[in-house]
Amino acid sequence: MNEALIKSVINKAMKVVVGLFIILTLVSLSFLVDATEQKKQSSNTEIAEYSKAGADTCLRCHDQESTFPVLAIFNSAHGNKNAKHGPFSSSGLQCESCHGAAGKHTVKRLRKGRVRAAMISFTDQDTISNDEKNQLCLSCHQASTTRHWLGSTHQSSDLACTDCHQIHVRNDPILNSAQQLEQCGQCHTKEKIASHSAFSHPLTSGQMGCTDCHAAHDANNEQLLASDSVNETCYQCHAEKRGPFLWEHEPVSDSCLNCHRPHGSNQAGLLTQRAPYLCQNCHSSDGHPSFSSGSDYLQGQQASAFLLGRSCANCHAKVHGSNHPSGNKLLR
Repeated sequence: MNEALIKSVINKAMKVVVGLFIILTLVSLSFLVDATEQKKQSSNTEIAEYSKAGADTCLRCHDQESTFPVLAIFNSAHGNKNAKHGPFSSSGLQCESCHGAAGKHTVKRLRKGRVRAAMISFTDQDTISNDEKNQLCLSCHQASTTRHWLGSTHQSSDLACTDCHQIHVRNDPILNSAQQLEQCGQCHTKEKIASHSAFSHPLTSGQMGCTDCHAAHDANNEQLLASDSVNETCYQCHAEKRGPFLWEHEPVSDSCLNCHRPHGSNQAGLLTQRAPYLCQNCHSSDGHPSFSSGSDYLQGQQASAFLLGRSCANCHAKVHGSNHPSGNKLLR
């Protein structure tokens, strides 16, 4: 009786062991199949090799007659062979420094129904994200652009470096002051429209560019200003308004934007409003020999000559501040 029981237990144990062995075998085979499939799917990236001929391989297709002409890059800093850390230096990988290993992309003839292996093209239909594209650029442009780029407004807006910069050209248009308004205006439409007002900074003529006031790779302020504040930025050109003044005009020391529209205005001096309406936003008639004047009053015959033309500035000429001992009313 005991022997029969022992044999029964052994048989059941053997069945369990065989069952576990079969399960483990099936699981191992499934992992092997998955790994093989993943290897096939990622063969273009994992097994891709760099071209031995470098740019010469790329130029067999991408000449000046192709859809994507690239020869102009040799007239730019990126195509300079003497650049120590440039993509075309002796230690560089040339085109593949940015576009990745060519691999099967360079195959001249493909069988029917097959397509070329994808490479990094820096377009909207690319296989990588904008952040990954930017990391490729930042791998070389580390010192010049990363001071404030990470976490900046432009990075948070998911912009790629190539949304503003062009590489395969002799001169990058965004680096030319005369062309910056057109490029930046693709996103900043309000500012572009304002620059065509009756009075504006010389942006449309190319004497100034957006980067004269703004830091495109971000800064320590909301307006991406090249200096620490609005006033400090304006003082780079308008140094005579800096002071210090014995008699200050409080709105001036606070912010130039209290009275001026920097991108353009239909009022002389880039003012936000025509005087005296601008002045009357802060100054009431109390304690002054005149009174608050509306449009009906200014157009009537009773209007004072001192409120016409330059208006308040006919008397208060030193609106930005005065150093005269008797200039507490900004009269001299």
